[in-house]
Amino acid sequence: MSVGDSPAKRLQALFEGHRLTPTQRRIAHSMVRRAADVPFLSSVELADLAGVSQPSVTRFAVALGFDGYPALRRHLREVVPVEPAAEQGSFNEYQQAVEAEIENLRHLADLLADPAPVQRAGLLLAASRPLPVLGLRAAAPQAFGFAYFAAKVHPDVRLLDEGGSMVQDRIDAAVRAGASALLCFALPRHPREVLDALAHAKEAGLTVVTVADSVFAPVAKHSDLLLPAAVGTGLAFDTPCAPMMLGRVLLEALCDGLPDAQARLEEFDARAAARGLFVE
Repeated sequence: MSVGDSPAKRLQALFEGHRLTPTQRRIAHSMVRRAADVPFLSSVELADLAGVSQPSVTRFAVALGFDGYPALRRHLREVVPVEPAAEQGSFNEYQQAVEAEIENLRHLADLLADPAPVQRAGLLLAASRPLPVLGLRAAAPQAFGFAYFAAKVHPDVRLLDEGGSMVQDRIDAAVRAGASALLCFALPRHPREVLDALAHAKEAGLTVVTVADSVFAPVAKHSDLLLPAAVGTGLAFDTPCAPMMLGRVLLEALCDGLPDAQARLEEFDARAAARGLFVE
């Protein structure tokens, strides 16, 4: 099995083309996040993992075209032929959280084996003048970090990190100024105002590129191109290491789409040195 043909990617292919309920999307998301373990889980264990009832897992299997969960599990053992993940019983809760983040990054690396979606996103974002970058509540730091660095190579980056009625006004202003695309960072818990803002952006004619925790996230229906990166849930607050890494990868793709990116960076370095901006 090649890196680009990972267990998670095979699972996602299984779900494509099916109209899933919110509960079923939750089950699918949990399965993708634990792709190596799922073929070995009972319906009760999968229900516990997804936080749903056992009958919901059975209905989910039927919705995918199987007679029941046992038939789905047999199918999974054929299409996801991997060994169950190693036991982590010797790790304390902090170590387990870190190990889970490492697994999220490995999953992201598997997805990036096909660079085409990120490359396409980079070209879309590079061509948008101005480039609005949206991120509210938990996703605001991700949007800020991307906008901070993107502004060093892109001539007009507009950070949208405050919700309310003003966000739609700022989207309209970006469209009037010539914007063709919008980048959104969307993380759990997904604020309703993000969905409203993305719906408004699409109505205004913008191409929406979204970095989200899952292809099954609520923002998917408002996104033209969704790039998934899972968040860690082992601590009291989610840990978005993979979304942050994907944001940096997108920055690289953005630079690739801007012919003068390197010149802009060199110009910034020269100005910074002249001003004594950094102590290093």
